[in-house]
Amino acid sequence: MIRTWIADITPLYDEECYDRLYEKLPQFRREKADNLKFQKDKAQSAGVWILLEKIRNQYGISENAVYNLSHSGDYVICSIDMDGQEGIQVGCDIEKIGKSNLKVAERFFCREEYEDIRRQDTDKKQAECFCRYWVLKESFIKAVRRGMALELSSFEIQLSNPPVLIRQPKEYPDTYYYREYQLEGIPYRIAVCSNHPAIDSKIQMELKLT
Repeated sequence: MIRTWIADITPLYDEECYDRLYEKLPQFRREKADNLKFQKDKAQSAGVWILLEKIRNQYGISENAVYNLSHSGDYVICSIDMDGQEGIQVGCDIEKIGKSNLKVAERFFCREEYEDIRRQDTDKKQAECFCRYWVLKESFIKAVRRGMALELSSFEIQLSNPPVLIRQPKEYPDTYYYREYQLEGIPYRIAVCSNHPAIDSKIQMELKLT
């Protein structure tokens, strides 16, 4: 089972709270946070790792279990294979809904994806549609561990419930599955992609970064 947790990092904007959690970070993660200039960026970097460690400790998950991390604004997320199976791929992404960027969609997305965004009849709907495609695409390229080296137009997504990967690069022949999450009162879109079909339909919120 692939499960995903979300946590609010605003407590880490407080210096005392940040310093307390910072001391729990491994050295390489401290160095990564130290290289960041702004407190929000530091809080994201530290907070997402603390969330991972809390999940591992709470549920006794092996350190070998595949996981993926993402952050945006005041939130961090972690998706993890609860069973620690071999061959599992998982990617996740969270983004705050902003303005629709039709120029980016036209240049980098598939034609039908761009047209789908453009067909939305209000700015708000366009922004949400753009954000959905963005997190779904990001979660796929993170699952296959290619990052932005993989062109976003090399695979096509159909927005449904759940979304479906209807065209994919030949070098990734596995079947991939999606799950989306949206939380009331939180203007973010969240997507998880995995070659494991069992992706939890609910996002977990019980772990706090304090």
